[in-house]
Amino acid sequence: MSTPVPAASPATSSTARDLDGAAVARALARWSAAPQAPWLHGEVARRMAERLPVIRSQPEAVLQWWAHAGGSDAVLRETYPKARQLKVEPTAALLGRSLEGAAAPWWSARRWTGAEPSAWLEDDVPAACGGLLWANMVLHAVVDPPALLAKWRRVLAVDGFLMFSTLGPGTLPELRALYRELGFGSPAAALVDMHDIGDMLVHAGFADPVMDQEQLTITWPTPQALLAELRHLGGNADPQRMAGLRTPRWHARLLQALQARAAPDGRIALRFEVVYGHAFNPPPRPALAAQTSVSLDEMRTMVRAGATRTKPP
Repeated sequence: MSTPVPAASPATSSTARDLDGAAVARALARWSAAPQAPWLHGEVARRMAERLPVIRSQPEAVLQWWAHAGGSDAVLRETYPKARQLKVEPTAALLGRSLEGAAAPWWSARRWTGAEPSAWLEDDVPAACGGLLWANMVLHAVVDPPALLAKWRRVLAVDGFLMFSTLGPGTLPELRALYRELGFGSPAAALVDMHDIGDMLVHAGFADPVMDQEQLTITWPTPQALLAELRHLGGNADPQRMAGLRTPRWHARLLQALQARAAPDGRIALRFEVVYGHAFNPPPRPALAAQTSVSLDEMRTMVRAGATRTKPP
C-alpha cells in the first residue's frame, strides 16, 4: 500500500535507536569482505527500481548511499545510463570496494575525460551533489536515522529526489516468536515503523514524502543456510540480545527448533517487511517575520521549482 505522509507534530522521542554500535561495525566489516551484496539487498534494489517512474526528471548524478552493500549498480546504470554514478560508504574498507568497482578500464573514454564516478566517506560528500539520492537497505542499520536524513538533505540538490528502502517492524516475526518460546532473548534489533520514518522525513525538511511496504517471504533448505543468510544481512545488533558466547548445545537446540518449523517440502520460511519511501528536497524557505524580504533570484528559483513539480506527465 502507498501512504502519503501528512505534516507531523514536533518530535518528542529520542532520535537515536537502540543499536549495538560494535555489532553494526562488525556487520560493515563483513560486507566489505564479501564478494557481493546480500541477495535480499539486490532483490529489494530491483523492486525499488520499479518505483523510479514516479521521478519524471532525469538526474545528471545519482548518489548511492552505502553503495557496495546496496547491490544497486546494475539497475541504476540501466535506468540512468547517462547519469554520473557517485558512491558513499560508511567505512574506509567499504570505500575501497566502491572505488575498485568505479575504476574505469585504461581504454575507457571516461578515464581520459575526467568523467569517472566518484566515491566518498559519509562526512566528506559535497553539498548538493546528487539529483537522485538512492539508499537501499540502509536506514535500519544506523543508530541515529534523523541525523542521517539531515545528511541526505544536505548532499541532495534542490528539487532532487530521495529514494530509499529499509526493513520494517514486521520483519522476522517467526524468529522472534521462536526466540521468546525458547527463552533466547532477542534475535534482532527493533525496527522503525514506516509512519515514524515519514514523520522524520518531514522534520528533516523533505517535501511530499510517500511511504509503502510489502511483505517478502524467503525460504531456505536448511537451518544452517538460514542462519548464514541472516548473518550476511547484518546479524543481531540488539543490545538486549543474550550476553556472552553461545555454546554448541545452544546452537544445536536452535537448529533443531528451526528444522521443526520446516514446511512439508523441508524448507524453512521467514518473512521480511520491506519499507520503501521517496520524497524530494524543496528549495529553502526564507524565515518568516513580520516583514520578510525575498530576493528576485530566490523568487525565480521558487517559481521554477513550483512549475517543475506541477508539470503534467
